[in-house]
Amino acid sequence: MKDRLVERFLRYVSFDTRSDEESATYPSTAKQLELAKHLVQELLSLGLEDAHMDDYGYVVATLPANTERNIPTVGFIAHMDTSPEFPGDNVKPQIIENYDGGLITLPSGLELSPDEFPHLRNYVGKTLITTDGTTLLGADDKAGIAEIVTAIEYLVEHPEIEHGAVKVAFTPDEEVGRGVDHFDVKKFGADFAFTLDGGELGELNYETFNAAQAKIVVHGKSIHPGEAKNKMKNAIILAHDFLSQMPRAQIPAHTEGYEGFYHVYHFNGGVDKAEMSWIIRDHDRAKFEKRKEFMLGLTQWMNQKWGEGTFHIEIKDQYYNMYEILKDRLDIIELAKKAMVAAGVEPVIKPIRGGTDGSRLTYMGLPTPNIFAGGHNYHGPYEYVVVESMIKAVETVINIVKLLAQ
Repeated sequence: MKDRLVERFLRYVSFDTRSDEESATYPSTAKQLELAKHLVQELLSLGLEDAHMDDYGYVVATLPANTERNIPTVGFIAHMDTSPEFPGDNVKPQIIENYDGGLITLPSGLELSPDEFPHLRNYVGKTLITTDGTTLLGADDKAGIAEIVTAIEYLVEHPEIEHGAVKVAFTPDEEVGRGVDHFDVKKFGADFAFTLDGGELGELNYETFNAAQAKIVVHGKSIHPGEAKNKMKNAIILAHDFLSQMPRAQIPAHTEGYEGFYHVYHFNGGVDKAEMSWIIRDHDRAKFEKRKEFMLGLTQWMNQKWGEGTFHIEIKDQYYNMYEILKDRLDIIELAKKAMVAAGVEPVIKPIRGGTDGSRLTYMGLPTPNIFAGGHNYHGPYEYVVVESMIKAVETVINIVKLLAQ
């Protein structure tokens, strides 16, 4: 299993599938469809005869039940795109066998240090796959795809394992918050599902942030500097005035666990106009609403200070905490726990400081908690995945299918 799993993963990360938040198309980038087409052919070759890519770029397939018993239909979902925050083309994976627990120097000169990334110490003796330091790796979420396909392959090769129908889906544009914009839950036909989009070995998530995106446009007034006194309104300076009013401790770099935050992740501008993109996050729904109110109130105050119409804000909700639904479906969580334990993995229950496709699918009528894929340090050049953790993810998927038939 190991060799096929690794080969599959390395093949998938060779596809550049960065999504694009600014694109108006769906998927946001056509290059995601190249991986989608490849996955369809691979699933067909495994015998999943209904495997196809629909008009929106979703790859969907079914492993039919091999029994007449009434067994719930489970789905497994992963996303094909990689984060637009860092280059994802020409990925050059580095394989480190029997990791010694020490400093890893990547070809680019960047260093993966156990002092900075303590979780590395958990993987002494394991096989790591890293980047070369110039791109992200793409384990988020191509590790999840490789694990699902490998689990399906195992079930196909072992028909003696009794199982109900198993659905798989691979989605585009998860990283830009649009992964399930056109997902047809009813047509998918699963009773519940799991995303394989988590991190460390044993991670099991059924709590996510409530999430919103804020777009702020600052309108300045450009005047020749030599004649600007009492006339010019420099949008860059005004935008920084706004930034200075935001709570400085409530940012990702200073928060953890259930603590929410504000995060400015894009800034572009000149004297005449400046634009900022923010995300707003909190696990608590009431605190989440207050965070949005704070930004709206600050925008109003800035307009009073600098003139009506200077600042314009649009806030759009992205997803909500899946716990509000899953707290009534803890049987699904217990199933995942049992499957992990059967694979020799201790479940690590933790809230996601982010979201998955499952965050929205859960509110669309498909309860979808999240399980580990085995990677760390997503969205940047320090990303790596642990092969042994990937194998345990495959075993967990297989065990879920087995347990449902018991």
